[in-house]
Amino acid sequence: MNSAIKMQALACRDAALELARLSSSAKAELLVAMADALEQDAPAILQANRLDMEAAAGKGVATAMLDRLMLDPSRLAAIASALREVAALPDPVGQVTRRETRPNGIAIERVRVPLGVIAMIYEARPNVTADAAALCIKAGNAVILRGGSEAIHSNTAIAAALQRALREAGLPEAALTLVTDLRRETMLELLQLTDIVDLAIPRGGEGLIRFVAEHARVPVIKHYKGVCHFFVDASADLELALRLLVDGKVARPSACNSLETLLVHERIAADFLPLAAREMAARKVELRGDPRSRALAGITIEATEADYAAEFLDLILAVRVVDSLDQALEHIRQYGSDHTEVIATSDAANADKFVHSLRSAVVMVNASSRFSDGGELGLGAEIGISTTRLHAYGPMGLEALTVERFVVRGSGQTRNLP
Repeated sequence: MNSAIKMQALACRDAALELARLSSSAKAELLVAMADALEQDAPAILQANRLDMEAAAGKGVATAMLDRLMLDPSRLAAIASALREVAALPDPVGQVTRRETRPNGIAIERVRVPLGVIAMIYEARPNVTADAAALCIKAGNAVILRGGSEAIHSNTAIAAALQRALREAGLPEAALTLVTDLRRETMLELLQLTDIVDLAIPRGGEGLIRFVAEHARVPVIKHYKGVCHFFVDASADLELALRLLVDGKVARPSACNSLETLLVHERIAADFLPLAAREMAARKVELRGDPRSRALAGITIEATEADYAAEFLDLILAVRVVDSLDQALEHIRQYGSDHTEVIATSDAANADKFVHSLRSAVVMVNASSRFSDGGELGLGAEIGISTTRLHAYGPMGLEALTVERFVVRGSGQTRNLP
């Protein structure tokens, strides 16, 4: 007898076939209708989110997770706006990425097609419920959503609005399947469904992502953590560097693209670090530094090895003075997570060396780490970030939810027969 989660997944797979046949205009109209449904259900969604926030606060949930969990009218409006932006994006399905005719006359195309069924496993972030649904549907995929218990009320309310739009469009609700059985064994069973689920994308803390990666038999997109570095080169414009530091650390410290470590070239450390320390103190950022940075900037807390490897997701910043660009690169290679690295520099050669010496998914030159985001990079709402080199690397948008297949057109050609 099939289990409940397998039956849900089978229904989702059947729904994926219907989504794959939709025209680009039909998918766009559906996403706009979903955005309208979110706005219509805003009072119910916000009330559901208040229940989640009260429960999380009562359990002593960390500030960073509370920030990710919280919805307010402006955040909900932004989620609806993101759905409309995805609706307006070019449809990757059916795009021909290569076309040629072989000497024997067969015509070969490489064409983008949907992946099929995507399993999203995530914590705290109710916006993922809508973002993942929008991106998957736009790319012709169905989606199984397994959120965390801390957001169950918010996720259920959002999913109900989106499913209503599916019903009104004559499409099966199973195209967006929300898993409400949050037992760990149910998630484990979902991750074993290799003949149904085409890809799993975990979003959340490092523990969740490692658990999914270690127990899944289906393909997994991994992004363990974001230890993002900012290197201030000897040639950097100090005002520019200060602006990038403040934006990268303070704007939203709970985001995975926020800065966690500041590296400063020794030749400008005496000028830059006191400025940086004052700006960080004004914004209540705790600094943890090596001996040289502590001496120059009056930092009282000594940085440990664990600090340099940490994703704080909070108003905490590790600091180190380095002798050279090479030492900065060595530090990043040792402690980095292949997420996002930033250099402030006026030296084009140093910028090129920084870019080409690192394998991180996103590398910034004189731009804030906060641009390491699918929306900011022109992808629309982001379904996740990959720091593993599969078919996708870095922020993932619509194209990352498709694969290329070969379509061959002939006129009776055979390979071995005359």
